[in-house]
Amino acid sequence: MNEITVQELKELQDSHEDFVLIDVREPHEYEAANLGGESIPMSTLMNSLDMIPKDKKVVVHCRSGARSGAIIRELESNHGFSNLFNLKGGLIAWAEQVDPSIQL
Repeated sequence: MNEITVQELKELQDSHEDFVLIDVREPHEYEAANLGGESIPMSTLMNSLDMIPKDKKVVVHCRSGARSGAIIRELESNHGFSNLFNLKGGLIAWAEQVDPSIQL
């Protein structure tokens, strides 16, 4: 599984690179704090595969990286995705290393 650090994600955002950011946490978690990505909760993601492009970089994240890692493994193994990157450490790492104003 490909991973990306929070610093690398920040660089992608700052450079305005064309990529998709997907947050697989539940809606109440997304409402409390988010990075501005597309909210596709883990519980509904398999019914939303058409929302995930296969032709550009896709960064998937959750609170710690565990749920997003599980989703990526499933998508790579059973749905032909090869363009997915797990945000290492998830939103926790983002709050610790990039934006301490995020309250988890």
